[in-house]
Amino acid sequence: MKLFPNGHATHPQWRMAAALVLAQLRAQMALPHYAAAPALGLVYITDHFADEAEPLLDFLSAELPEVTDWSGTVGVGVAANNAEYFDEPALSVMLLDLPADRFRVFSGVAPLSRGGAAGGGFVPHTALVHADGDTPDLAELIAEMSDRTESGYLFGGIAASRGRSVQFAVGGDGNIAGQGAARGVFGGGLSGVAFSRDVGMLSRVTQGCQPVAPFARITRAQENVVLELDGEPALDVLLRTLGITLEGDPQPALQALRATLAGLVDEGVQPTGRTGHFGTDVRVRHLIGLDPMRQGVALADKVEEGMQLAFCQRHAAAARADLMRICAEIREELAPEAEPAAPPPLAGSERAALMQALAHATDGMPERTIAGAIYVSCSGRGGPHFGGPGAELQIVRHALGDVPLVGFFAGGEIAHHRLYGYTGVLTVFTGDGLPASL
Repeated sequence: MKLFPNGHATHPQWRMAAALVLAQLRAQMALPHYAAAPALGLVYITDHFADEAEPLLDFLSAELPEVTDWSGTVGVGVAANNAEYFDEPALSVMLLDLPADRFRVFSGVAPLSRGGAAGGGFVPHTALVHADGDTPDLAELIAEMSDRTESGYLFGGIAASRGRSVQFAVGGDGNIAGQGAARGVFGGGLSGVAFSRDVGMLSRVTQGCQPVAPFARITRAQENVVLELDGEPALDVLLRTLGITLEGDPQPALQALRATLAGLVDEGVQPTGRTGHFGTDVRVRHLIGLDPMRQGVALADKVEEGMQLAFCQRHAAAARADLMRICAEIREELAPEAEPAAPPPLAGSERAALMQALAHATDGMPERTIAGAIYVSCSGRGGPHFGGPGAELQIVRHALGDVPLVGFFAGGEIAHHRLYGYTGVLTVFTGDGLPASL
């Protein structure tokens, strides 16, 4: 498997930005170690280009006739290798060199079928999923989509836009039957690409929040309001954890509450993760209100008795350390072809930890191939949260090397069969003969 061509650009006019991306793609496709005729394209745009989604996709499709299938969505930012574009008109594109019988593009008009019913004997093993956050019962739809795959593993995110929310989905010979005038641009529901077992990949989730108290069991709840934690009024537990009171000057309490979120774990699941860090079984949700009359705390999700909850806060150092961890885990199985880039601007202790992890991960290992990577990060993360513009992507690039990467900054992240928040989902495509490890 050769490297996946990729390109990214920013420009006030979408046609100029797309032309700059095409120039990069064509230059790479002419190189011997890049794919010359890839069939699947991933395109991510910032919301500045959302109103021009149809002509932009038409333009890319016409200029790249060898690419028969397209998928993607909109974000408040888009990602590329060592670069991120926030709050500016930009797009990021990657072309995947995969045999046509190893993937299927799906959407609301061409849903993903279970098992071999997808046609041609194709069996979905895992799937890249793009979702519209305004879709009713979205969490249930994602869980149902997970059931349509062999592994149950999904990765992707929710479109994030201050205007129009769009998804790209074009399959087969350039058209999905039944899409009509949609021209491959949709709104609402789910879309994406399913991959067969033969497509080698590694995927990891990195959390961006740090617990400020141990997990407690929800012993009484109603809808989205937690009423009791370990038999105590939930509001009392929250105030004690943060060391605040609602009496007197409310400003210190409001500032502490605005910085606090809640990590939830389903009933019967034992929370995992290192000390002071959440594992992938934890879903982080916003606090959306207090209920002094019932001594309750309202969350942006439905809660049930028996779940476990830990109050948490966004923590930049913890987010950087956890991102380093997942990159090192991937490097334990793979080493990219390219030499690592210059180290990102990290604090001394963080830099030392990253270098030690990478040295351990690659010690005595044969070099293996990363053909390309997809990174979906929360719109609340990005460079500013990691210390500067592009800092988050610099960490990834230093760990993986100068490999093709595409992605976007989402309104929520998808991994396994769940919706996450304040996380990053990193997936790499590996060379032929390497098994999927999810």
